[in-house]
Amino acid sequence: MYPSARIAMCDALVITKCFVYTMYTKYRRYTMTRVSIADARKDFAAIVSRASFAHERTVITRHGADVAAIISIDELRLLDALIEKWEDEEDIADANAALLEAREDAVPWDHIKREFGIPTK
Repeated sequence: MYPSARIAMCDALVITKCFVYTMYTKYRRYTMTRVSIADARKDFAAIVSRASFAHERTVITRHGADVAAIISIDELRLLDALIEKWEDEEDIADANAALLEAREDAVPWDHIKREFGIPTK
């Protein structure tokens, strides 16, 4: 990989890590509670309201095991944006690796012309 591409990838990773840390510190101050499915059914409206207005995270459990979570729409959008950003970064890294591999395997045109006896100008 070329140095400028490495620098660009490092910058993108640093920016992403800073973004994730900023969003984590923003949302970690909110509480997270655990409730059983039965209790969640009884208090569903209150759980949704707390998620919406107080950004409270609620983990739903079944037989003591975590099975789902109710979070605010802002947190869901953040998660979607982070996933999309990480997927884009993976795609860029894969494309850069493919370009580098293609450059390593490339045969100069003059070499091909000599090999097949094609006259050069």
